Amino acid sequence: MSFDTTWLDLREPADHAARSNDLLNSFAQRLPTSPKIIDLGSGTGSTMRAVSTVRSDVDWLLTDNDPVLLAEAKRRAPEVSTLKVDLAGDLAKALSGEVDAITASALIDLVSAAWLDELVRLARGRMIYIALSYDGHEDWSPSHPHDDEILSAFQMHQRGDKGFGPSLGPDAVGYFAKALKTAGYIVETAPSPWVLQPGPLMNALASGVAGAAMEAGVETKSAEEWARARQDSSGCSVGHIDLMAHIG
Repeated sequence: MSFDTTWLDLREPADHAARSNDLLNSFAQRLPTSPKIIDLGSGTGSTMRAVSTVRSDVDWLLTDNDPVLLAEAKRRAPEVSTLKVDLAGDLAKALSGEVDAITASALIDLVSAAWLDELVRLARGRMIYIALSYDGHEDWSPSHPHDDEILSAFQMHQRGDKGFGPSLGPDAVGYFAKALKTAGYIVETAPSPWVLQPGPLMNALASGVAGAAMEAGVETKSAEEWARARQDSSGCSVGHIDLMAHIG
């Protein structure tokens, strides 16, 4: 699956505001001098831009299956290297090179348990920093009669196959943390919730949630009514979790 540049640019300020500064700084401080980092599912390079606020000496390899997004990433940061790769089917190819750390953002809630097991195996002890994984918590204000129905259906949709096998959705971070600890990693996590005010991102989110709910079986009338009502919401929060892991 892929996301368009418009959506990625719309969400990036909220992503950067939500990231745990403590975890980001801890990751940056543990990196060696002039580290090489591979970013999985890079899009246009949002993770790179976030990490660059605290470490400017990184040699980046950005990976994605969408050549349009990689071209845009290269346009914005000509110095980075890019690799078009299908992470669903060829994670081993992406991780075959020598790198000091592996990063990703808004990715692991879309993948399966088997894919995360493979990531742990292929990581081979390298540092890992995974940010903005959806944790299943949403709070819209004010409440609406269709909230429970819509959000329950959205959770069901989140667990569908996004091309990586049945998605773990909100359970991804817990599963990944346990697998990493079993492999000998020290794991730290921190909340990184979106806290949104009325505006284009909140409206786009409401439309996306309603659309996913319809795909999961909610009647179109109910979903559209909820989405329209959410245009007048006073705000919402969406839970995410950041994770950093290292050996020793």
